[in-house]
Amino acid sequence: MLALLGAAAWGVGDFLGGLGARRVHVLTVLFVSQAAGLAGVLVWAAVSRDPLPGAVDALPAAAAGAAGLVGLGALYRGFAVGAMGIVAPISALSPLVPLAVDVARGSPPTSLQWAGICLALVGVVAVSREPSHSTGTRLAAGAGLAVVAALGFGVFIVGIDAAAEASVPWAVVFARAASVSLALAAALATRTALTSPRHLLPLLLAVGVFDTGANVLVAAATTHGSAGIVAVLSALYPVATIALARLVLRERLSAVRRTGAAIALCGAALVAAG
Repeated sequence: MLALLGAAAWGVGDFLGGLGARRVHVLTVLFVSQAAGLAGVLVWAAVSRDPLPGAVDALPAAAAGAAGLVGLGALYRGFAVGAMGIVAPISALSPLVPLAVDVARGSPPTSLQWAGICLALVGVVAVSREPSHSTGTRLAAGAGLAVVAALGFGVFIVGIDAAAEASVPWAVVFARAASVSLALAAALATRTALTSPRHLLPLLLAVGVFDTGANVLVAAATTHGSAGIVAVLSALYPVATIALARLVLRERLSAVRRTGAAIALCGAALVAAG
């Protein structure tokens, strides 16, 4: 339930982040939203009175935050240049990373989960291709960025799982601190002005609220179940993103892509059920 609630929060946050990235630089969206989330979790960590974890627990959380920021940046940019209904399902392949880690640790997926993984891959291939006049088919706009997002989100789950056992609040704090620092460093390196029109600030702050809330829920979920299963359940976030894109942006997908998206999400559900 925690992972599913996290998926819903991620789906809404990602949709809002995609809207923001179509209006201001993606680094502005990342920095403002991540900074807002950091302020909130700092208060939570202080109220929780959990002891401050050592470097052994802080480092995986920081790595998770950095990977998550790269994933979000790729996802938001993908939303800005492509259809959300295409990019979101591809990014839902993120569970493959923690599942691979589970296999390495001696906890391989069940037969049902392997079937779900295969379905997810088939669905992603279907949704990521689009007609081309010269070659017959070509990679859909934003599809490559979606793959980068999937890898980033997968590494985030692995890192936050390693850190959350010591303290969920501090794990999210360390992850958020790393993501804010990385976003600021990227802005300085590229000389990007982190500015936004005033009317967009509520949108960017809302991105931070939903994204950080999802991080908290997913981090808590990893303390009750395997990282691989939590990753699959939380990867159902495209359902919310696609629904909002359809309702708000009136995005329309071809029958093949709709089928591919449905197959990918059903595959994720099978992994969770297994």
